[in-house]
Amino acid sequence: MPRIPIPRTRAGRWTSLALAVAVLAAAGLLWATSGPPPSKVVTTDAMIPVPAAPNSPDRISIDTTLYQPENTPAPAVLLAHGFGGDKNSVAADARELADRGFVVLTWSARGFGRSGGKITLNDPGYEVADASRLIDFLATRPEVQNVNGDPKVAATGASYGGALSLLLAGTDKRVDAIAPVITYNDLAQGLVPNAATTGAAAGTPAAGAFAAGGVFKKTWAGIFFSAGSGAAASGNPGADAPESGQRTMESGQAIGAAPPSVPQPGGGPRPSADPCGLFTSQVCQAYTELATTGKASQQTLDLLRRVSPASVTNKITVPTLLVQGESDTLFGLDQSDATARQITAAGGKVKTIWYTGGHDGGKPGPQLRGKIADFLKFHLTGEGADPGTNFSYDVQGTLRANGTPSVRTVVAPAYPATAERRQIALTGPEQPIVHPAGGNPASVSGLPGLNSLSSSSSRVAGMFGIDPPGQAAQFTSAPMESQLLITGGSTVKLRVNGPPGEAVLFAKLYDVTADGQRTLPANAISAFRVPSLPGEVTVTLPGIVRPIEPGHTLRLVVSTTDQAYLSPDAPSVYQVSLAPGSTLGVPVVPGTQLGTGWPTGQLIGIGSTVLAAIVIAVIAAIRRKRSHDIDPELATTPLVIEGLTKSYPGGLTAVKDLSFRVEPGMVLGLLGPNGAGKTTTLRMLMGLITPTEGSIRVFGHKIAPGAPVLSRIGSFVEGSGFLPHLSGHSNLELYWAATGRPPEKAHFTEALEIAGLGSAVHRKVRTYSQGMRQRLAIAQAMLGLPELMVLDEPTNGLDPPQIHQMREVLQRYAATGRTVVVSSHLLAEVEQTCSHVVVMHRGQLVASGEVGDITAAGGEASFRVDKPETAMEVLRAAEGVTDVDAEGQVVHANLDGMPRADAVAALVRAGVAVEQAGPRRRLEDAFLQLVGDSQ
Repeated sequence: MPRIPIPRTRAGRWTSLALAVAVLAAAGLLWATSGPPPSKVVTTDAMIPVPAAPNSPDRISIDTTLYQPENTPAPAVLLAHGFGGDKNSVAADARELADRGFVVLTWSARGFGRSGGKITLNDPGYEVADASRLIDFLATRPEVQNVNGDPKVAATGASYGGALSLLLAGTDKRVDAIAPVITYNDLAQGLVPNAATTGAAAGTPAAGAFAAGGVFKKTWAGIFFSAGSGAAASGNPGADAPESGQRTMESGQAIGAAPPSVPQPGGGPRPSADPCGLFTSQVCQAYTELATTGKASQQTLDLLRRVSPASVTNKITVPTLLVQGESDTLFGLDQSDATARQITAAGGKVKTIWYTGGHDGGKPGPQLRGKIADFLKFHLTGEGADPGTNFSYDVQGTLRANGTPSVRTVVAPAYPATAERRQIALTGPEQPIVHPAGGNPASVSGLPGLNSLSSSSSRVAGMFGIDPPGQAAQFTSAPMESQLLITGGSTVKLRVNGPPGEAVLFAKLYDVTADGQRTLPANAISAFRVPSLPGEVTVTLPGIVRPIEPGHTLRLVVSTTDQAYLSPDAPSVYQVSLAPGSTLGVPVVPGTQLGTGWPTGQLIGIGSTVLAAIVIAVIAAIRRKRSHDIDPELATTPLVIEGLTKSYPGGLTAVKDLSFRVEPGMVLGLLGPNGAGKTTTLRMLMGLITPTEGSIRVFGHKIAPGAPVLSRIGSFVEGSGFLPHLSGHSNLELYWAATGRPPEKAHFTEALEIAGLGSAVHRKVRTYSQGMRQRLAIAQAMLGLPELMVLDEPTNGLDPPQIHQMREVLQRYAATGRTVVVSSHLLAEVEQTCSHVVVMHRGQLVASGEVGDITAAGGEASFRVDKPETAMEVLRAAEGVTDVDAEGQVVHANLDGMPRADAVAALVRAGVAVEQAGPRRRLEDAFLQLVGDSQ
């Protein structure tokens, strides 16, 4: 999460987590888009009767909307919604496709929205059969292109809807093309995965082991179940609706629609205390079994197999576009990999796209949605360029500009294809790891559905990738000599020993920088079960796309727990080692780079407009007004203040229309008499108070309370706030730990050397003098060597030697390209320390610029010469020069606008050697002239 204030109490954290999960449960796995609706799309609502069950005379109604483009007849697209949504969830997508010339049919799947029936998880006899009835309906519509009763029709959708399109293509030959998005191949492996095999994994880039006896993915499964069981609480108005509901037509929109909780004609809410909600008893029983035992019986496996696309992919031969997300802890790249292999083996043509989003990373953006539409257009009409069967994947850079990572797209000839695997040596001894009783405490690898938020907040990222001590074994590679682009799932062979029986373990692959900072790409982990100990298994790690930069290392971590999965209750100890001769097989897929760009449409919300607003509201309540405003042109500029004003009730204006700019490498002094507004300005800069008008930008990011860019600032503004009962060193360690960054990035040694506290750093802070507290506060501001450091009166309480040391430290600090802003009343120190100054008076800017320019502004100059008398005669003769006098070898004069260089030139022409020339005034003189001697 982008720098949100994490609750400090355990209860607060659980409350925040519960809110996030509740929102996800409400939003489900929807695939929604935004944008203005086309003006010429006409919609028709209809309740279409379908059998309540296979071979049943009873009927339920399916709520549909038909989107008709301007020109018809046209090819049709069945657009299915995600789990927990309804037809309204994909309304914007439908209009977008209709605007591209398709007739689009959306519907609420049984159990959702106003449709009747119960949820069977895309059972071929129920939801898939319903979709076939919808093709029957399209065949009767004059708007749809039709050849001898066979409509030209494609199917698409995301997640739950994507699986429906695959199942439909495998059972109904009238489907001409499909484009499933971020969906699954095998729901058993999606919810109960096992990434270990005693045989060999497939050679494709992201192949998973897909072995039996998996580990229950409890958090994601719980979100699914909550989205379905929660439907009973709000009712299912369509369950008792008439067989054919009212049809209405209105240009531009469907009328008569309302949120699911609002009773509609022909039906009303159905309050229910049934814990199964709107799931069938079979689905409910399967979930209960998994949630309580962590294992799937054969009956549950048969159910999950029946409702999985894997049951029909051997019958799919129509052109298929598989779009899968690279940031997806629910349905990873291995699911798309399996589907691609199976359809290709059946004789189908497959085009595969991996993009930077997913269930954790966001929906496809406009560009990708355009590619999906182009694919369907070509295969339904023959229009446009042949999209082919190539494979493209997005590579998200590890470096960021303005908080946004760069993205480039690489295209390879085809998928599936045998991946080249680089063998990377790992080192590490056999290590004992403990599985605690009840699986608690557990490792934290991510928060399903919200993982992408951690990438922009060091504080939240620090909460992820946590492995409790003693619960994880680690194996590390040598530093990379050149960039290694991982494209898919790596493999490694492990040996596991322990008490007789089985072991449940979790493997993950970290990217580790040279200074030890770990990143878990896509928060992805592989759960696996070793069925018999001791045993050797080949583990297929999660599919990722990640450039590992030179100097970085790969770290394989094998842990006994993960909070997203259900672990065994019994405590145990295992010994984990690399199998003899085992290396890390890293997949590499060479290709042609199409270009670079910045990702767009990577939105966290995956629900409809209303539900997205709920997500935003919940997150906004946690974040406390986080700022998203970024100016890319100022990405390298440390500080820009424009029109800054801060007023208080009663007519007091502390700062008025203040504007100035600070460039990299500056040491800027903020000067002004008491009450000038200096501290108020710094408090606004640190996000401690909010401006009345104007803006502050740090590296292009607009400052607001809790803004992520504040992590790039080190500050001492509000006072130290140290805990008196702890030592100085402990206070610094506690502060740094709260930032969530690795201890090795703190640079404690440098900071403590600056503080100059000596052995006193190990004493309790309550024994410190004011000067010692001040030095400790300065050391705290410098922890992590921030890019911008802001200090308010840093020399208070320091003695002259310490002030001199501080001067040298700040100058050296700025020489590295970093920037320092310092407020001080010691003008002589500012003059010797700072390169630039900003002078404030009564809240307003009165002067700014280089120190030399400010001191020279009055025109008084001094020249050290070899012939003082001659120099005085030359200067007196110059036009406008006054007040010429001498002190020894130094001649002073008021040049009154004459450039100092011209005066030097005149002296040299007269045969006077000028050893030194500069302003006569000190900064104090200039300051007093600017703000008035009375101050």
